Amino acid sequence: MLKWEYALLVRRRQAATTDIGWEIVFVWYGPDGSMVDVTPYGDTALAHLNRAGDQGWELVSMSEDPSMPGNSELHRYHLKRPKAAAPPPRQRMRGGGRPRRTIGG
Repeated sequence: MLKWEYALLVRRRQAATTDIGWEIVFVWYGPDGSMVDVTPYGDTALAHLNRAGDQGWELVSMSEDPSMPGNSELHRYHLKRPKAAAPPPRQRMRGGGRPRRTIGG
């Protein structure tokens, strides 16, 4: 059975911390629970989505939060990719190798 893993790319427009104005920030939420600021990897959502596509991610849906006040924007890009199959458990070898020693009394 095919299993999936999911990730989330969030694009947020927020007040800049260094000077007057706005900045766009991208945050990646990975399937392992990690949260990474990926803003330095590109300045558009398409750049980030193409990068994720190169890593096997597929865009499932996109949503926008209309409740953000003022000029703020919040976009969520939901992605998925097939989960790597776990290797089968290793089998223990029995017999055929060394003969078993027994201690006789």
